[in-house]
Amino acid sequence: MSEWLVLTLAMAAACAVVLTIVVINNRRITEDDDPSETPDVIEYMTMMIGVIYAIVLGLAIAGVWEARGAAQETVRQEAQAMHEISARAEVYPQAVRERIRADVDAYVTYVVGDEWTYMSEHGELSEEGTALLEKVRRSVTDYRPADDFEGQAYQPLVDQVAAADDARGARGQNAGATMPGVVWFGLIIGALVTVGLIFTLQIRRTGRELLLAGLFSVLIAFLLFLIWDFDAPFGRGISATAAPFTDLFPHLTP
Repeated sequence: MSEWLVLTLAMAAACAVVLTIVVINNRRITEDDDPSETPDVIEYMTMMIGVIYAIVLGLAIAGVWEARGAAQETVRQEAQAMHEISARAEVYPQAVRERIRADVDAYVTYVVGDEWTYMSEHGELSEEGTALLEKVRRSVTDYRPADDFEGQAYQPLVDQVAAADDARGARGQNAGATMPGVVWFGLIIGALVTVGLIFTLQIRRTGRELLLAGLFSVLIAFLLFLIWDFDAPFGRGISATAAPFTDLFPHLTP
């Protein structure tokens, strides 16, 4: 099922539930009911709870957005390290240079073409990607420099392999959801309490009040969807992309 369809259904369901409760609740109100009897303290408490929940939502959105940005940065670092390995191998003999570049191209092709989908489905790195990176490492470290010029390029190449491995590890740590379950519990309970408190304000069945109640519930559902979508940097619609790899290795782009 499409994620945007899930969002639409969730928002429509939240709005429908709120409006249904409002309509049913108003049918039970007697004709002598006076909405002006709502105590001021209830209005104050409702406002404060709404403000507190808005702060919590803002912090949650900022947290998952920052995690997504960090995940995208690790992808850029990994792609840059692989590009440096391919470029710095220029000083080696043709056979060695071609072997290193072939291994780099094989790794990048697999990451962009297969591992991205694997991370989305399993929330972790694949063993094949790890094996391909190890093959790149072996191609770099097994070669013995023939002269000082090649020797000066050897250590930087090894360092770039280590940088790629480190960035890949960070990518693996960000592959799954990062928001703890207890935080989701608080967000959902807070949403139910915040939306439920609007019924303490003697909301009526006028078109304006129904519209505001519906829009409020839709907004809460939309913000929760954003948090859920950002929570898995590589697994959902608004996710980190493989653009750094395709930008630095355009010849591998299908």
